[in-house]
Amino acid sequence: MEQLSHFIDGAQVAGTSGRFADIFNPATGEVQAQVPLASKEEVDAAVARAAAAQPAWAATNPQRRARVMMEFVRLLNRDMDKLAEALSREHGKTLPDAKGDVQRGLEVVEFCIGAPHLLKGEYTDSAGPGIDMYSMRQALGVVAGITPFNFPAMIPMWKFAPAIACGNAFILKPSERDPSVPMMLAALMKEAGLPDGILQVVNGDKEAVDAILDNPTIMAVGFVGSTPIAEYIYSRGCANGKRVQCFGGAKNHMIVMPDADMDQAADALVGAGYGAAGERCMAISVAVPVGDDAADRLIEKLVPRIEALKVGPYTAGNDVDYGPLVTREAKERVLGLVGSGVEQGAELVVDGRDFRLQGYEEGFFVGPHLFDRVTREMDIYKTEIFGPVLSTVRAQSYEDALAHAMDHEYGNGTAIFTRDGDTARDFANRINIGMVGINVPIPVPLAYHTFGGWKKSGFGDLNQHGPDAFKFYTRTKTVTARWPSGIKEGGEFSIPVME
Repeated sequence: MEQLSHFIDGAQVAGTSGRFADIFNPATGEVQAQVPLASKEEVDAAVARAAAAQPAWAATNPQRRARVMMEFVRLLNRDMDKLAEALSREHGKTLPDAKGDVQRGLEVVEFCIGAPHLLKGEYTDSAGPGIDMYSMRQALGVVAGITPFNFPAMIPMWKFAPAIACGNAFILKPSERDPSVPMMLAALMKEAGLPDGILQVVNGDKEAVDAILDNPTIMAVGFVGSTPIAEYIYSRGCANGKRVQCFGGAKNHMIVMPDADMDQAADALVGAGYGAAGERCMAISVAVPVGDDAADRLIEKLVPRIEALKVGPYTAGNDVDYGPLVTREAKERVLGLVGSGVEQGAELVVDGRDFRLQGYEEGFFVGPHLFDRVTREMDIYKTEIFGPVLSTVRAQSYEDALAHAMDHEYGNGTAIFTRDGDTARDFANRINIGMVGINVPIPVPLAYHTFGGWKKSGFGDLNQHGPDAFKFYTRTKTVTARWPSGIKEGGEFSIPVME
């Protein structure tokens, strides 16, 4: 059986802890590899090597650092098919979806090529008599990222690309469920010209996470995952004096107004609700049609589309709509929540509980589900399901629909489908959610804007990628300089004031 390693100082390094985790093929349920789980000592050693390498990298001018990113982009395009296949094999998502995973990370790397401009400071000439004042954005030192299983290419690149472009060294702790692509990305960064030690990949579980949070050399930590873990990492990291940004769970509502194009809305909901088997923090999991007539028309459009979804392994071709969930535990959790929805009185319009795929009976596949008449008190409404389950909540008015999204504890993403500009404008202005789509079902911002949710979906002051990333991974130093014409006037002993 294949046994993976860590990536330390530009090379694959075997684990020494003696602990391993199984990596499954989600389509078959079989163990296909094992990944080492790092000890605290292994994490600390990787951090120490990164700290030794970082000053020289920070002293490299930003344009040369950007050239590494330019070459990395070329290599990503060269190896796109290889990366996508490895990602699909471990995660289970379809090949087109896997390529999209890589592509959205690549776009952030492209943005980071602009580091020389983004790192420019500010300058004030003659702030006082003979005094100039300027600011510099400087690297933090060694920083870290703890990334999830559902986007094993995109989110690591969202983290390490801007951090490294800013002059930091980066410790990546990817998900132990699908670590091969992060290891491949690190090897490509080395091939692109990144010095050894600047990107370290340390595989592990909670022991490695705690070692990162407690290591005094690590100055900042970024995380994406569930809200309970986000809260844990944010509180422990901040208590240790680190800069921390954490992105947690989601329950994304899509409001469908009576004037919406129902075919367009139904297509959007199917793609946003069932793509990647619902394992997306930006998945639409709650449809909120306004009025019973709109709800009935929407359900009528949804049912045949959902029943026609093709579920299968990525090897079955590019016409597969979604693949298996990542683990057997994830499958059991989703089916348990579906059962609770039935028990609590929701109407299961499309029932995928009996889904079986011939030849893949031991795989982690879950059929598509559609609920109607879901209420706020139900577990399927309150909980992030992270599976191919769409809930329909019937709202009696626009204000009622707005309240559903605004009152939920999560505030990651939301959308509204309408033909009325005034309604859309009011929605965008009033909603207390970080990312908003208007007739766009998955409002993931492009790389030059920032990504981040509100409420219990996000912890920390700055978002991911875009300009916020360069603020998060640097600190500002302000210099006040005076170059006197001579020393004949002697020293000044009172505080300088403006004249």
